[in-house]
Amino acid sequence: MHKASLKDFFLLITLAAIWGSAFFNIKIASDTYTPMTLAFGRIFFAALVMVLYCWMKGIKIEAFGEHWKMYALIGIVNLILPFFFISFGIVKVQSNMAAILMSTAPIFATILGQLFIQDEKINFLKLLGIVIGFLGIVYLFSDDLLINQTNFLYALIIILGPFFYTLGGLFSLKLKHIKNETVTSSILIWAVIIFLPILFIVDNPTELRPSWTSTVSLFYLGVVATAIAWLMRFYILKNNGLVFQSQVAYIIPIFGLIFGYLFLGEKITYKIVVALIAVLISTYLIEKSKKAKIL
Repeated sequence: MHKASLKDFFLLITLAAIWGSAFFNIKIASDTYTPMTLAFGRIFFAALVMVLYCWMKGIKIEAFGEHWKMYALIGIVNLILPFFFISFGIVKVQSNMAAILMSTAPIFATILGQLFIQDEKINFLKLLGIVIGFLGIVYLFSDDLLINQTNFLYALIIILGPFFYTLGGLFSLKLKHIKNETVTSSILIWAVIIFLPILFIVDNPTELRPSWTSTVSLFYLGVVATAIAWLMRFYILKNNGLVFQSQVAYIIPIFGLIFGYLFLGEKITYKIVVALIAVLISTYLIEKSKKAKIL
């Protein structure tokens, strides 16, 4: 693995900015799109881009091969459920808070890894990271200016997003011998197939009258924040490894905070800042414990 260059760091920051920008775009798109339609649209546009990319690169798509059941399961757990929960919760919660709540993914990864992965062992740094991150989120929920009786449940629902992302990641480990682009395109295809009939049964999108602004944000979420971001992630992983790529988790909530303030005029209270710092420290300690294990 080569030493990270200036270009590599630029790509890492760009990836964090793209993922960080997803939150305020979800907020904008939710103005005229329902959470279910928003989640489906994001998956649909991402699937189109990934299928086109695989076709251009000659990468085989195995959506209907021997692993189709696993692709379908991951499509539900890793795409449909988290995308819906995030879109649903952000209707009543500031996008910058959603970015912080989503950054709890490393905490869930550590807990679920301890329960379901034999080689994952708890240590002092991991435990300290979990405790600090948990206390930071609890402190964030005490901010009456931003979380109250009207949106408390919505904030909790957002936390289900990183939980299911992490659970889907555990399922994906069973397919780690398959090319990343093949897995991603296959689970996107299955997510579209499963989600489409549910969408029309539960939430008829033909009755919507979306605004142009919301539609642009939805298109951005699918094409840029999902498909292109995943391709950038593949590139960084291939050239710099998992440890380098994982540092993106430190930067995403910072961009989420900045973009929410700049584009939506969202409040930044001192409790948001404290919670953000706690989550960043938590992520750092958890990642450091992994590096220590590798060494």
